[in-house]
Amino acid sequence: MRRTVLLVVSALLAAAHFAEAPVLAGEGLQRLQYGAGAPAVDLGVGLWAWPMAFDWDGDGDLDLVVSCPDVPFNGTYLFENPGGDAKLPVFKPPVRVGPGFHDIQASDVEGETRLLVPGHELIDFRKNQLSQQKRIHPLDNIHPVKVRGNQWRFVDYDGDGVRDLIVGVGDWSEYGWDNAFNAAGEWTNGPLHGYVYLLRNGGTNEQPQYAKPEKLAAGGAVIDVYGAPTLNFGDFDGDGDLDLLCGEFMDGFNYFENIGTRTAPEYAAGRRLMHDGRPLAMDLQMIIPAAVDWDRDGDLDLVVGDEDGRVALVEHTGQVVDGLPQFLPPVYFQQEADAVKFGALVTPVSFDWDGDGDEDLLCGNTAGHIGFIENLDGGNPPRWAPPVLLQAGGKPFRIQAGANGSIQGPCEAKWGYTTFSVADWDSDGLADIVLNSILGRVEWLRNIGTRTEPRLAAAEPVDVAWELAESQAPPKPAWTWWTPGKTELAPEWRTTPVAVDWTGDGLCDLVMLDHEGYLALFERFRDGDRLRLKPGRRAFRIEGDAAFDGNHNRIGTDATGLRLNALPAGKSGRRKLCVVDWNNDGRLDLIVNSINANVLLNVGEADGVTTFRNLGPVDKLRLAGHDTSPTTVDWDGDGVRELLLGAEDGHFYYLEQRPPQLSP
Repeated sequence: MRRTVLLVVSALLAAAHFAEAPVLAGEGLQRLQYGAGAPAVDLGVGLWAWPMAFDWDGDGDLDLVVSCPDVPFNGTYLFENPGGDAKLPVFKPPVRVGPGFHDIQASDVEGETRLLVPGHELIDFRKNQLSQQKRIHPLDNIHPVKVRGNQWRFVDYDGDGVRDLIVGVGDWSEYGWDNAFNAAGEWTNGPLHGYVYLLRNGGTNEQPQYAKPEKLAAGGAVIDVYGAPTLNFGDFDGDGDLDLLCGEFMDGFNYFENIGTRTAPEYAAGRRLMHDGRPLAMDLQMIIPAAVDWDRDGDLDLVVGDEDGRVALVEHTGQVVDGLPQFLPPVYFQQEADAVKFGALVTPVSFDWDGDGDEDLLCGNTAGHIGFIENLDGGNPPRWAPPVLLQAGGKPFRIQAGANGSIQGPCEAKWGYTTFSVADWDSDGLADIVLNSILGRVEWLRNIGTRTEPRLAAAEPVDVAWELAESQAPPKPAWTWWTPGKTELAPEWRTTPVAVDWTGDGLCDLVMLDHEGYLALFERFRDGDRLRLKPGRRAFRIEGDAAFDGNHNRIGTDATGLRLNALPAGKSGRRKLCVVDWNNDGRLDLIVNSINANVLLNVGEADGVTTFRNLGPVDKLRLAGHDTSPTTVDWDGDGVRELLLGAEDGHFYYLEQRPPQLSP
């Protein structure tokens, strides 16, 4: 649903109408709100923040304008600075001022903010909602191969008074994409590359004539950082010339000191920005730094976007040590609470975690955390507390892929993609967490606390009684380079392990994708004093014998089982699901991710195999580029479960009314 707000700006800009952050074309799904009285929370857009800091509304302070290129939060958003002299103000909630862009960059041209996208400039952007462009170069891509980063800026590179073009490109041609680890876990493809091009202007500012692009060098070699360089030219060391500071696809900051002059630049070899003897880093990756004197103290700070949509201040201390400017660690900006959010690709489970009689939210995300979002009052909908990160084994819980934990390679080192269910896994009366992640390794976190004060032990593998010869290893995906232990479960990655008593014997079974993408039942049994899982049985099928991809698009036929993902390697897994009696007929149904979510209705069991009917998406709203994650809630206490979806943008979407088709 769209609504319009009036943004009053200075007389210079005039009044204009801008759409707020929308729940796009959905008929029933509504974005979940914090509710009245919520404290400030981390400022953020959806997946991937492209920040620009400038005075949008002409009131003399710096606002944040943040572009988000992904769904469903696609857009460029104004976070209005409420004014005053605070270094870290609490910004207003986001107001959508135009579409979202990959690679959008702001240039300060003689005190005027100019916005560039590849090969174009956005003109009169305040007045036309970033809808008009003019071409500034014949090519959108000046690099010889396809790029995954293409960042353009104006800068007077050599101090001659004429604006040149600088372009940063991310080249993945040597990296490939996935499935390139050898048996020792070593990446056999190449790295990401990030180059900086100069396009000298041989004309004038009014009639530019750009020369052939040339790669800039530093320390006698072509500048090459790890992916998207997000270049910033500025005087970071206070000596009067322009240095270069680049980001990268990961989380590091690369500094190239100008050891030449303002009119004849020459760059020293790149060095990482450091703090307390360690490389300065963000919480996540895919960082987008923008240099600006945020606190107006005469030096250039960094305003940095992160993968999960948050934006941080990395403050310049004003000091330079051994030629290296000194910055403080990132501090994430805050905004007035609006829509509930937890990172990106959030994976919620609704459960009364603190035992106070109402349903809270436990959530995973791309960062590999598990967050607790407390239900404060049991209302319908509830008021929510800001997320709190859970601990396990006495320390903050976080899964990260590291150098070889992601099938898509080392450029995903800081991601975790936690997805899980909550259940009494060890039958001791306390709720535990059973989880999967980017690693494709099913583990559980035992609750060693109490019903009202849960406390989690360190992760340990689930226990499967594989029927194997001594020389055999448990099954694993064909592209998984490591070998699971004798009792471990190694399914496809990033798919929900649903802990549920499917068989009705009082023990908690496991329903999830197996190592080949089939939905399987891992039945629980007692083995002496141990609770163990039987090997997975493909005990499910769907009418029409369809095989699917990660977004529940039919891509083939398979009569041997319910193959929820028939694709290999990096496109495998990625299925999120929950189990619920959706139509209250006494049978357990499935809700699976799709463009939003599809109900798979249980139409009966024969010979140990349960058949489902696909009822299609629950709404028209597209929430997924990668995937969504369903759970069910009963906030009104009527015993009927409603749908709550975690979306790509890290927000939650609630379906209060059931769709009409509920029975076969």
